[in-house]
Amino acid sequence: MEENPSGYKPLDPGRVDLLDQFERQYWCETLQCTEDQLQKAVDEVGAHVTAVRDYLASHKP
Repeated sequence: MEENPSGYKPLDPGRVDLLDQFERQYWCETLQCTEDQLQKAVDEVGAHVTAVRDYLASHKP
């Protein structure tokens, strides 16, 4: 996996784009989750960041 460029910000900060490697890394770092957890959250609630954040918060181990 390539390193996330310093200062990277997603093009649409309101949505999680799982197809973009840097964006997946960015959201995993920002939301403090693994790629698998991020994928499951998006599968369950869609790509809107607020919904993903809420899902992850309610499904912490």
